Amino acid sequence: MFDFANPYLLYLLWLIPALWGIYWLARIRRRKLLARFGRPDVIAHLMPDASRYKPAIKFCLRMIALLAIIIVLARPRAGERQQDKTVAGIEVMLAFDLSNSMLASATDDPEGTSRLDRARLVLEKMIDRLDNNKVGMVVFAGDAKTQLPMTTDFYTAKMYLGELNPSEMQYQGTSLAEAIRMSMNGFGPDENVHKAIVLITDAEDHEGEAIEAAKLAADNDIQLDVVSLGTEKGAPIPLPGAKGQYMRDYEGNIVNTATNSKLAEEIAKAGKGVVVNGAANDAVDRLVDQLETLQKSEFKHISYSAAAEQFPIFAWIAFVFLILDVFVLDRKNSWLRNVNFFTRKQK
Repeated sequence: MFDFANPYLLYLLWLIPALWGIYWLARIRRRKLLARFGRPDVIAHLMPDASRYKPAIKFCLRMIALLAIIIVLARPRAGERQQDKTVAGIEVMLAFDLSNSMLASATDDPEGTSRLDRARLVLEKMIDRLDNNKVGMVVFAGDAKTQLPMTTDFYTAKMYLGELNPSEMQYQGTSLAEAIRMSMNGFGPDENVHKAIVLITDAEDHEGEAIEAAKLAADNDIQLDVVSLGTEKGAPIPLPGAKGQYMRDYEGNIVNTATNSKLAEEIAKAGKGVVVNGAANDAVDRLVDQLETLQKSEFKHISYSAAAEQFPIFAWIAFVFLILDVFVLDRKNSWLRNVNFFTRKQK
């Protein structure tokens, strides 16, 4: 299997035909300007060191180097393999809060790491330690939707984590109850497999009924754990793309968003799970230890070996062609100055 880690950067390849077009337009303009001074075959004798071919050769070398550099940035990968085996594990559904408040700092410092980035870090480390379990993902704000169905493909799960952003949610707000109910619907049909929901949120609930939904999950033998983000002091919500500017309410006041620790604890208690402070150093350890309390069941596990990075090959290609470009001069070589490959010498 061959793919790219950053496929969107391949759009930069459109630069190559664009630069080719600019280059040939420049060459045509140059010939027209020279034609003002006389016939090209006469003017050529006045510029004995000017090469007709080397500028094109140098341009080709640079374009090949640019092509290789773009491929390097896109990070080509190959060699990924799929392996199937029967293992024992549980099903874990991640319910990820994508409300605007997740853009706020995870600490009391307004310029600190955002709750969103902190949540990604915690979950990436947790997924690395899930071993043979299955994982799925639900994202929510004012409503909820399934982002990733239950799977054993941890590679895809981590890829989705890196792309999460509040802008993809149609309705803002925070409906924890909707997130819990959507997560419950995302588990597989096998009732013998033990299940858990990991709710990642700052626990600002705008809709209510979260505790009732957590109790419903517990009644269905689904453990509900909460990863709480933010502080009780709170922090302003930065405006995307506007450094130093923050979200304001209708009266022009800066919106301050704080975590609701009490609600997070009540949800975890109702769901027979634990609440973990996402900023704590032992957050991942506590979360994994809690999931380990669930009895594992056998199911088919699909694993993917890490794809081998291929970009060093293209990096060397770019390096070689840039070095060649340095040594290929625009002017003629002295020993070829009197040689013309495409016209017959007049007697």
